[in-house]
Amino acid sequence: MDHGSGRSADRRHPTGPVRYPFLGDDIVGELCSLMFASLPRRDQRVRGEQYVRGLLTTPGRKSVRNIAAQAGGGSAVQSLHHFVSSSTWDWRPMRAALAAHVERTTAPAAWVVQALTIPKSGRHSVGVGRRFVPQLGQVLRGQCALGVWFASGPVSAPVNWRLLLPEEWTQDADLRRRAELPEGVSAETVEESALAAVSQTLRNPDVTPRPVLLDVPGNWTDSAVLDGFARCGLPVVARVMPGTRLLVADPAMPGYGAGPLTAEQILMSVRGLRRTVAWDDAEHGTRRASSALSIRVATPGSAPAGDRRPLYLLGEWEDQWQPPARMWLTDLAAPPCRLLRLTKLGRRVARDLATVGDRVGLRDFEGRSFRGWHRHTTLAAVAHAASLLTGVTDASGPFDQPRPRLTA
Repeated sequence: MDHGSGRSADRRHPTGPVRYPFLGDDIVGELCSLMFASLPRRDQRVRGEQYVRGLLTTPGRKSVRNIAAQAGGGSAVQSLHHFVSSSTWDWRPMRAALAAHVERTTAPAAWVVQALTIPKSGRHSVGVGRRFVPQLGQVLRGQCALGVWFASGPVSAPVNWRLLLPEEWTQDADLRRRAELPEGVSAETVEESALAAVSQTLRNPDVTPRPVLLDVPGNWTDSAVLDGFARCGLPVVARVMPGTRLLVADPAMPGYGAGPLTAEQILMSVRGLRRTVAWDDAEHGTRRASSALSIRVATPGSAPAGDRRPLYLLGEWEDQWQPPARMWLTDLAAPPCRLLRLTKLGRRVARDLATVGDRVGLRDFEGRSFRGWHRHTTLAAVAHAASLLTGVTDASGPFDQPRPRLTA
């Protein structure tokens, strides 16, 4: 392989030579060797690397046909389609290996749970339905998934996914058969899905538990949900709406003993305690400042004090004359400055999804198979990690140009 010229490299495979554009050096091949160690057959490992390199270098939509064109076309279309949609390999060991690798190379500060909305015009893709998307303020037809991202200030990468299935897909025998839904797969709430995805990630012995940032709308004041994360030993920081009703739990604060108040009312009553916090804006690459405070609260109907972990309401102001711009409920006992900076990892994830994740096709699976969707998103997550390792973490250039490595 020519490591210095940027020319295409001729990699010999059992199916014949396949030409790929230059990608840093062969770090992509090295990463694929690590990620695909769980695949039992050599031809599967070959197809996996073809697919990942295609995700990194194929222009436009990352369909199997377009990826196959990068890998030589012809029979590659059928073989890659079978590898993703109809093969029998299990994606879970690959995700575990990916999580361990991202843990080792990026030192994440938190696990960020964010929603991935995938608009679809048709009705045949697994899990498609009409749903309200709070971030957009409108109803869209499409798929929705929750991703667990390992995030630090400089980078973030997805390591686990959970596809949210509407009840019509889990209760209709014909839809289940068509999507090849495994036994036991059922409809879940956002809260159930988030807890399940995080719990599954936690079972990996090669990752270190981190605070969980729940940057997705949900009923995070539910005692069962909070207790579920507490049983995992994971502190949470969960976004809440202004109208979320809570109890002031600090006797020294206004509103104590007044019964349930909205999160906005509680924070506005103590806004004189705000302090300025500087933080890095990953979205715009600048240093910014907000004001923030936290106050001890409890959920209505919760167990008596002493039987439950303390909860805190964090508020962030962008304009001191307006109500808080964002509000968070947390059981992490930390200064407001640390909590606020932790919430900004959601921006890191949003930027990396837009500039890296979408470029490697996280939303581009076109098949009907539940297993195929999970295999595609797993391979796209590997491609996402590969782009981080080759240093291509922004939209300023193509993936096929050498960049400094993020880590060795």
